[in-house]
Amino acid sequence: MIVERASYNWAYSEDIPGSRCGPEDGPWPRPYQVLDEDEIWRELRILARPLSSNVGTQGRYRAHSVNFQPSPSTKTQDRYVVTQLNVGGRLWSFTGVFDGHLGDVTVEHVAHHLPIIVRDFLAEGEKSIQDGAYNPQYISDLFTKAIIAFDDAIAHDVLDLFGGSVDKLDDYTDSQIRDTINDQHLPGRPNHTKTRLCMYGTTALVALVDPDHKDLWIANLGDCQAIMVTPKNNGKDWDIEVLTTSHNGDNDAELERVRKSHPNEPECVVDRRVLGALAPTRCFGDIPFKQPPAFTRRILYNLHPGFHNTSPWEEFLKRNKTPPYITAEPQIIHRRIDDTHAAASACPVTGISVSVPAVKNLLWSKTSIIPHPEAPQPPLPRFLILASDGFADLCESDGEGPQRIIESWARSMVMRHPPESVTDQPAWSEKDNMALRLLRRAIGGEDRLKVSKVLTLDMDSAWIDDTSIVVQTI
Repeated sequence: MIVERASYNWAYSEDIPGSRCGPEDGPWPRPYQVLDEDEIWRELRILARPLSSNVGTQGRYRAHSVNFQPSPSTKTQDRYVVTQLNVGGRLWSFTGVFDGHLGDVTVEHVAHHLPIIVRDFLAEGEKSIQDGAYNPQYISDLFTKAIIAFDDAIAHDVLDLFGGSVDKLDDYTDSQIRDTINDQHLPGRPNHTKTRLCMYGTTALVALVDPDHKDLWIANLGDCQAIMVTPKNNGKDWDIEVLTTSHNGDNDAELERVRKSHPNEPECVVDRRVLGALAPTRCFGDIPFKQPPAFTRRILYNLHPGFHNTSPWEEFLKRNKTPPYITAEPQIIHRRIDDTHAAASACPVTGISVSVPAVKNLLWSKTSIIPHPEAPQPPLPRFLILASDGFADLCESDGEGPQRIIESWARSMVMRHPPESVTDQPAWSEKDNMALRLLRRAIGGEDRLKVSKVLTLDMDSAWIDDTSIVVQTI
């Protein structure tokens, strides 16, 4: 038997999609390993860790997710959440992606606790939302209040250790502050953990669907994207709608909002960054941009282990005159879901909902769903894509662009792997994961060389941005 050895080739910087994010960016070209199809899917499974979940009433809808970083030595700072919130015995679906920066402490905290906070706020308003008799604006307001209150607690949990405000810090010596916050020797190290949350930040994009699947709310902080993908002309065409606005230095309206909040401060935005340092204009955490400089200098500088070099922090702290400069007030988008799927049963493969009368007239083939000529067409699914900015970077690097990438992906998903009969539960594999297939499409699709370059580039640090994707049927 002949054993094939790994095939290697050379890649140039312009061959790699997405944004360069590591300090090591040369020399080029660099070698990469050419993978066959089975090897590609194996690497994607290892690097992106695809998951599949049922969401919605009776698990009728599916949500698939990935968190991708091709550099095996780099810990991703992205997180995602797919869960259901039990509010008064009824289940709300909650999905989200979070893109951390500077570290993964705050993003881990937010991804874990935000669903709990939102659930608690919904539970407090349960009398106003029971049996689906609620005003959508009321839920939007609850969503906003939950997010702002959660973010406020990050700084105030620490300030409460020192009298409740930055002004009270003058009553404490540096030694007293160090003794208070550096309690790593104690079980749970509560003060140290609280303080570390203030050093880092994360964007957030979360989607909430009510138990009756009538309404969708999206809350956005930062530059992740929510994209609604709706079929037209029986799936021949697709409407691709970006629902969110990016809150970062690329958005002139956001920069103008920051400037208007800080008149006579020309350095509140420098080089399209807040205080010349931070790209996002809305996010969780990042307390040095939300509190006076004394918070950073008196508290964070005394945290161990903390800042080895405070010079970069001083560069923007000297511009910090009238905080806050960034906000946790989210953009809220509400959409009424035209739920034509409500009286249908979900096809277990792709989340396609098929009415019971139509099921009896369907003939299933290996490659397509062929309805009886007299049978009504089964409704095609809508997809909601939640993705961190790494996905957008990958799409922008492709000559086809995000519109064509998502369209071709959507067409392939609704035609892929129908069951042998309407009663069989098919076996799912990672290749059927909607988010994983979208990721593969973004990094090169069927072009094995393009995909291999992204997956196996010989570099010691991360060569593209972390990418998290959640795809759910709506």
